[in-house]
Amino acid sequence: MMPLLVVARSQPSFPRPLKASVTSTIISASPRSITQHSLHRDYPRRFISSTSQNQSKEYFPPPQTPGVKEVTTVWSHPVFTEAQMRTVQIAHRDAKNWSDWVALGTVRFFRWGMDFVTGYRHPKPDEVQPVRFKMTERKWLARFIFLESIAGVPGMVAGMLRHLRSLRRMKRDNGWIETLLEEAFNERMHLLTFLKLAEPGWFMRLMVLGAQGVFFNAFFLSYIISPRTCHRFVGYLEEEAVITYTRAIDEIEAGKLPKWTNLDAPQIAVQYWNMPENQCKMRDLLLYIRADEAKHREVNHTLSNLNQALDPNPYRIKYDDPTKQHPRQGLENLKGAGWERKDIF
Repeated sequence: MMPLLVVARSQPSFPRPLKASVTSTIISASPRSITQHSLHRDYPRRFISSTSQNQSKEYFPPPQTPGVKEVTTVWSHPVFTEAQMRTVQIAHRDAKNWSDWVALGTVRFFRWGMDFVTGYRHPKPDEVQPVRFKMTERKWLARFIFLESIAGVPGMVAGMLRHLRSLRRMKRDNGWIETLLEEAFNERMHLLTFLKLAEPGWFMRLMVLGAQGVFFNAFFLSYIISPRTCHRFVGYLEEEAVITYTRAIDEIEAGKLPKWTNLDAPQIAVQYWNMPENQCKMRDLLLYIRADEAKHREVNHTLSNLNQALDPNPYRIKYDDPTKQHPRQGLENLKGAGWERKDIF
């Protein structure tokens, strides 16, 4: 038994790096030539942070399927311009009925819990924050990772339940499933991007595991009871996400996060968002992610306003009058409080 124990304990804690021939090929290749799903992107690179932003060490997982060059996806992200992303603003939809108040109250409770866990408190005007509430790059990343690990749950749960409903009723879903699953995929890409910048510790991993386990089951049951309330909940949750990323962007532009001033965005982000050569910094990355969250805010508020059983997904239909304003997949015609049903049909 002793030799077996010795062998087990002698294994490295990180995956072995690629062979020299493969590594040299990757280094010599143009960044644009490496697709977003190459190198088994579902297995994020291990990133060891150092005090210097220019010094890092990356570990690649060993090839799992020899002969496979890349894995593609059916979802391509719409192209955002900087002008469009700059139009994104903090917005709030007023609660109008008991369903809205339940959703809003739940989000506010979760926001309080998340602020407590991540050590965050937004200062009031001219207020000097205590040292323990000062946000650093490390604290922001911990907050982002926790937020995105939870944000990827609702779209997957809702899409799964609507898929099963379509099978039971033997009828089409009219485009809802695609949008919901694409939203979950987009949130997961946010998480994978941030994992390129920081590797969460065991405490954060336990927090994510516990929160996801509770949240998945709670959202699953809630969506069965009231899909409308759940979509409103996600809309309010995305409102808070837009606030979070807006404040982080403001701190970068104010020089309060010096390590992120000239930090390049991870390559997985450059490829996924089709970021231009001159817009590949950390600030630009947060602009793209904030734009995604603003779109999820609009989409879920809009879906909550519709007839959950009969109405088609307005983001997947073709309209008779193309000149009339209507919901779009991109940032065109963005409405922070969502589209009302009477303005769509």
